[in-house]
Amino acid sequence: MKNLLIVSLVAAIGASVAIAGPSGHGEESKDNSAQGHGSSGHASMMETGMPGRASQVNRMIMVTMSETDDGEMIYTPKDFDIKKGETIRFMVTNKGELEHEFILDTVERNAMHKEAMAQQMESHQSPNAITLEPGEKGEIIWTFGNPGTFEVACLIPGHYESGMFGKVAVN
Repeated sequence: MKNLLIVSLVAAIGASVAIAGPSGHGEESKDNSAQGHGSSGHASMMETGMPGRASQVNRMIMVTMSETDDGEMIYTPKDFDIKKGETIRFMVTNKGELEHEFILDTVERNAMHKEAMAQQMESHQSPNAITLEPGEKGEIIWTFGNPGTFEVACLIPGHYESGMFGKVAVN
């Protein structure tokens, strides 16, 4: 009986970790940098890849988050072309008047996270996500380990619907 209880507890903990996935939800952190996170610094490789190391950055991409006068919320640039195996330092600046996020994941996982955020069930603290107040800057260092089409998105309620998402093509 004691062994059954232990096995059940371990299975429940494992299931909750699997549901949360490698995007690591929890309390918001002001240290939004993925710098220093290696493959052992977080969960194993996600579909999009894994946290990269500053010493292995191949190139830097400057990204701004903002709103337009007509209410559209945008990333500049909106779409990204990456080579498989490349380590990118995304230097992200919020030039808007609202808080915004830059979350790198699959379209499907972003859709799940967007739904949870609409129900105020989660916030983001992970190496593939950064949340910035107006005027703040931060970075994500990411190694793209798999080819495919992925997405960057702001999952704050209403922002995705206002155009705050972009395509990440990894070839």
